[in-house]
Amino acid sequence: MSASPNNLIEARGLTRHFHLARGQTVHAVDDVSLAIEEREILGLVGESGSGKSTFGKTLIGLLDKTAGEVVYRGEKMPSRYAPRDFRRFADRIQMIFQDPYSSLNPRMTVGEIVGEPLRLHTRLSKGKVLDSVVEWLERVGLNADHMSRYPHEFSGGQRQRIGIARALIVGPEFVVSDEPISALDVSVQAQVINLLDELKSSMGLTLLFIAHDLSMVRYVSDRMAVMYLGSLVEMGQANDIFFRPKHPYTKLLVASNPEPDPEAERKRPYTPIRGEIPSPVNIGPGCRFASRCPKVMDVCKSETPEFIPLVDSESGNARQVACHLYSA
Repeated sequence: MSASPNNLIEARGLTRHFHLARGQTVHAVDDVSLAIEEREILGLVGESGSGKSTFGKTLIGLLDKTAGEVVYRGEKMPSRYAPRDFRRFADRIQMIFQDPYSSLNPRMTVGEIVGEPLRLHTRLSKGKVLDSVVEWLERVGLNADHMSRYPHEFSGGQRQRIGIARALIVGPEFVVSDEPISALDVSVQAQVINLLDELKSSMGLTLLFIAHDLSMVRYVSDRMAVMYLGSLVEMGQANDIFFRPKHPYTKLLVASNPEPDPEAERKRPYTPIRGEIPSPVNIGPGCRFASRCPKVMDVCKSETPEFIPLVDSESGNARQVACHLYSA
């Protein structure tokens, strides 16, 4: 990863481990380096348990870093956030949480939930806060009558809209969107995605969009990064990754993505990813996908692959893959 004046936020060797009893260590995120340019949407994909959400939370300081660093607009972020750090960055960095059912305080009204960031991080008067809450409820498809209601009175899609309004009401530059549609019905998912796309265009947002639905990530993202067992295995332009994957894991991940045409879905050959994602506890050397890879070699079991720069054969765009198949 090379530094660029266009980069809004950079992760450099970002690592997050959880230490358990008996000397065991969970390698949730291991030595991840990536940069997100201003006004870019970077999609982060992978199976459940691959470390996507942990990476997003560590990137913005909700989890302490074990190693590595995060640089935001050229400023190195603290390894461990103090309350003053959250206050300092709250109007620039926000997060839309995955579960709209547990991320909203059931004892607070919608008006209190959406207005809380302004009350905590600005000096606006009560009247100004109220006006902003009404404005943002309307922007996300709700209305002022909803202010006095409680979260349990809303559907999942409406709750996610409330979470989006709460995250964006302070006008952040960078937002981590952690699987914002995974808990929603398919009919509601498109509405939320279109809402995020409209708000991104109108506000100039930069997003880290975390999801496991590759088709949705390709639709909303400029670039795509693929994570497996805490490490990145491939990164490049979203269309390049989706249509011409290089890493064996990415190829199987794309192949498992269902076709929108039911007839085509019935006829296409299905190649499942064999086995289960291994335990992230006390991971040894070698490629982390070696135990499930259909193209595994001896070197894969003993040497950890480095990111190799490539050029996409059709688009000419730069991309990277961590696989011994592409080593010189």
